[in-house]
Amino acid sequence: MIGKISGRLDWRGSDHVLIDVRGVGYIVYVSDRTLSALPGVGEAVSLYTELMVREDLLQLFGFPTMLEKEWHKLLTTVQGVGAKAAMAILGTLGAEGVARAITLGDAKAVQSAPGVGPKLAQRVILELKSKAPSVMAAGVRLSSRAEADDSVIEEVPVARPTRKPPKVDEAAVQRAAFTADALSALINLGYGQGDAAQAVATIAGEEPEADTAALIRKALKLLAPR
Repeated sequence: MIGKISGRLDWRGSDHVLIDVRGVGYIVYVSDRTLSALPGVGEAVSLYTELMVREDLLQLFGFPTMLEKEWHKLLTTVQGVGAKAAMAILGTLGAEGVARAITLGDAKAVQSAPGVGPKLAQRVILELKSKAPSVMAAGVRLSSRAEADDSVIEEVPVARPTRKPPKVDEAAVQRAAFTADALSALINLGYGQGDAAQAVATIAGEEPEADTAALIRKALKLLAPR
């Protein structure tokens, strides 16, 4: 499985590009949004990829982030949504826009993608609404990891502790991380920080074992009537 390609942009078409990787050219299909954000011909480029296999065809689809790749995989699980239709939806809305449309039940936003009719848009909403929180939770973790990788940490020598450090409540730390990730995802959807924080705190208090995806899913139900 080819999961990522890094090389030189050799050629760009209307819906795909040719990436030269040490003398081997890979044709990668991309969305309009991704295509417009790529550098010029001859410059370095890197894309996460998904290999679609059919009886008579192998196609690579490229994405600027792992989150967008995960949304593409999820969209293609819907009956009637092929790889290119999923690319059209992502090209129109972007990863965050897809998350917002599905979690808020905005079928019209999905329908705005080329080639997506009202019935198919409604099917996307119905089939993926319960699955969206898991992808959103993964997206928060991916974003946090990317920020950590981009940061430069200067190592400073520190004195060795003379006393044994206090024992850390790992369960409490994990619950706090779940809560923070759920809050971040809801704010990214456009909810106010106060309302989102109150909803997450309510669910976390009622269900202390809930993970990020569960917190998002249940908080959305509380926030929906607002």
